[in-house]
Order: sequence, then structure tokens, then C-alpha cells
Amino acid sequence: MTSPNVHGSAVLHSRQPTARQLVRKVDSTEVLVADWRSVSDVQHVVTTEWPCAHSFYTADPESHTPLLFTESLRQALVLLSHTAFDIPLDHRLGWEYISSTITGEGLRTAAEPARVELHITHTTVNRRRQGSSRMTAEVEAVRDGRPVGSAQLRYTSYPEAIYRRVRGHYANAADCCARALPPGPPADPALVGRRNERDVVLSPTDRARVWRLRTDLTHPVLFDHPHDHIPGMVLLEAFDQAALAAGVPHRVRPLSFDTVFNRYVELNQPCLIEADVLDLSTVKLVATQNDAVAASALVTVAPI
Repeated sequence: MTSPNVHGSAVLHSRQPTARQLVRKVDSTEVLVADWRSVSDVQHVVTTEWPCAHSFYTADPESHTPLLFTESLRQALVLLSHTAFDIPLDHRLGWEYISSTITGEGLRTAAEPARVELHITHTTVNRRRQGSSRMTAEVEAVRDGRPVGSAQLRYTSYPEAIYRRVRGHYANAADCCARALPPGPPADPALVGRRNERDVVLSPTDRARVWRLRTDLTHPVLFDHPHDHIPGMVLLEAFDQAALAAGVPHRVRPLSFDTVFNRYVELNQPCLIEADVLDLSTVKLVATQNDAVAASALVTVAPI
């Protein structure tokens, strides 16, 4: 990464080795961030590059899934937390909530990679004693000069020592992965907008619109590196797939997610995903573990 210039801007080249660490990815080909610059202490523009087709986030030849936008948001905020806000690389980051919306036009595939600018304003930056931080951000996404999406997020960062106290015997990623439940049988890929069984994160149950979360720790995108709990991106993918399945026989595309994360979802215990269709355009999703709500979302879908 280059050093900031006298105007406070900086550039990150996605192929530099350090970029992977700054967005918490091991595989450099999964890095979406192309560059970033500062507008002010709390305003930044992060440019992401979306491939013509992504191995996981492009389930349809004509459209990416909305989770490509979410992953872009995740990478952008992780990057800024370490660079613009000087949060150490060994701190643990986690979402409290994310509300995001993206247009169908914004998700369209193209013959050339698309550059999507994320205009990010941090409205709250609270630094606590002992090194923890709590931050709130508002994001506007621009593609080809036109607004295509927006998001509001709150996330926290914990120093390693505090995180280990919070997580207790679940703090070690290697141990948690060793204790993880094996992935159950996949739901029908066609029902959840997928072509490959490996990309399905839901297992059927004997209850209508209720699935068991299916976690394949060998998945190259969802589990790019070991985790001590189910990543938020996996839960959002489960909500996306459940919203698609709940819409059957209608073909729909999820575009908006209002998601709250209440607690960590452990790898060694079953997690249920339940869908409740509120109307033709709204699906309520709930993830429960040990009879407690771990995360929930209202997903807005549009007909295809």
C-alpha cells in the first residue's frame, strides 16, 4: 500500500501481499478492494472491482448475488478500520447490525470487471478503554457514475485479550474447527438459487420453511481461513438462500437485508434457519441456536 499523500489520500493495490491481511482474506484472488482515498477523517471512498463472474457470488450468468455487495462492504470497512482508524491487525471485528440494499441493475454482470465506489461516512467512532472500539458507518454505492446501493452498519473491534475473555473456550479457531459438526445433506440447489451442491448452506428438515444451517469448512470462499464461530457472511448467505426457497414457486431476487446479530453462532451446535413470508416482497428470517435467537433479518425480494 502506498503512503498517504499531502492531501490525505492513499492507494491500495489489490495484488500486493499486504492487501489480503487488510481485508481478512487468505486467497488474494478474493480481494475485491482496488484502491481507497480519504475525503476527511471520517469520510472515505473505497473502490472495489467486481469480476465478470465470481466463483461463488455469481450464481446466475446475468446477475451477481447481493452478497457480493455485502462482501465488498465487509472488506472496505475492515480495510478502513486498520488504515484510516489505526485498529491493530490482531483485533477481532464483528457486526452488530447491517442494513443494505442494492438494485438489480447494480448487480448485473458485464463483459468487463465493474468498478463500484463505496462512499463511506463513519457517523460514530467510539474508542473505549482497554482498546475496544464501536463504529457506525453509512455507505452509498456508485457504479458507472450512478447510485446503485446503500448500507448502514454498526460493528465492534476487540483486542485479542478481551476477545478471548468474551469467547472463553470458544476462542481458539483451530479447536473450534476440529469440533465442528459435519455438513448435512444439501437442500436442492435449484430451490436456493444455486447450481452446485457445495455452495448450498441449508439442509432440509421435516418442517416447512425451516432448515438446518449447513457449514462446509472446506468451502474456499465462505471459509477462506479458520474461524472460531460461524461468520456473519455465512448467516447472510443462509438468509439469502432461505428467502429464495421461501418464494417458490415464484422466482425472486433478494435485494435488501435488515439484519441484526445478537450472539455468536457456534460451529459445534446445530443452528436452525426459519423463514416467514410476510407478504409478496418481504421475508422474515431467524437463526436460532440452543433455542436462542442468534441473528434475524427482514429481506426484501423483487420478482424476476
